Amino acid sequence: MTTFNKPAISPDDQVVLLEARGLTINDRTGAQAFLRSVSFFRLTPYMRPFQVNSNHQFVPGTGFRQLAELYDFDRRLRLLVMDAIERAEVATRAQISNHMGASYGSHWYLQAAHFKNQHQQTRLLDEIREKQQHQLRDYHRECKRIEQLRASPDRKQALKQRRQKESYARHYILTYTEPELMPNWAMLEEITLGTLSHLYKNLSRDSDKKVIARALALEAPLLESWLHTLTVVRNICAHHSRLWNRELGIRPATPKSPRVSWPSYLRDDTRSLHTRIAVILPILQHFMLHCAPHASWKQRLFELCAEFPDIPLRAMGLPITWQNDAFWLQQPNY
Repeated sequence: MTTFNKPAISPDDQVVLLEARGLTINDRTGAQAFLRSVSFFRLTPYMRPFQVNSNHQFVPGTGFRQLAELYDFDRRLRLLVMDAIERAEVATRAQISNHMGASYGSHWYLQAAHFKNQHQQTRLLDEIREKQQHQLRDYHRECKRIEQLRASPDRKQALKQRRQKESYARHYILTYTEPELMPNWAMLEEITLGTLSHLYKNLSRDSDKKVIARALALEAPLLESWLHTLTVVRNICAHHSRLWNRELGIRPATPKSPRVSWPSYLRDDTRSLHTRIAVILPILQHFMLHCAPHASWKQRLFELCAEFPDIPLRAMGLPITWQNDAFWLQQPNY
């Protein structure tokens, strides 16, 4: 163990440091402006593919523009991925709500019989209860502020009624006493993607899981694995972290049945492909094909890659001819 002694330096000095490490910077003013908007620390992971030793020396000929373009590509890739995750997440919420609500009633999730692990069900109920209580506390604070306004009693009452309707969790606890917690369809819109993933995994009946997965053109083990995977990827994107060449730390399940289309280059047991963005893109494309076929997500992905032709595909786990695979050539069934 050693004592940390690295000094904090200004963007101007950061440019000097990068030049000393062999990075070509043709536009020093532009580089300084970039480093004022994107911190040196955030940019560091994008430098590593271009560095050759522990002294952080750059491969001869590497320019600052390459780092900036790589960062911009990754930023836009994350936005595209988040768009697809949102569609997949919303569709999954809807399918669980539609099936479980219609089959078992508006408050099915209050019944322990629907879950394999009662401890996890308790955590779910506690999360919903806390959301309702949080909204109730917010409502009472807002009412106190409304009471301090110079307005007529009727105006104050109208404002309070409007605040009550701004959140269903708030509306429910202020309107109903039984059951204590909100109905299925509202609960499924309130929980996080991570909680949604755990909820699906924890359903006690395989028959329910199969019906929900089938509505998304999937098998239950795939949907379970992919929800967990998308939770991890969403968290990466939500924190604006590097995605393009990241080792995800998880290995999503891949289709075993020909009923679920899948790229041929991912059907082999190639671990370097299954732990990078290469495996995430077809997962998202599957959801987009079945949940949002009009969104042209695949086309936007292709256009992004075409705009940045120098991005190394191998670092993403993608073969050079990945776009020509039969998986990516299939058309949606409207």
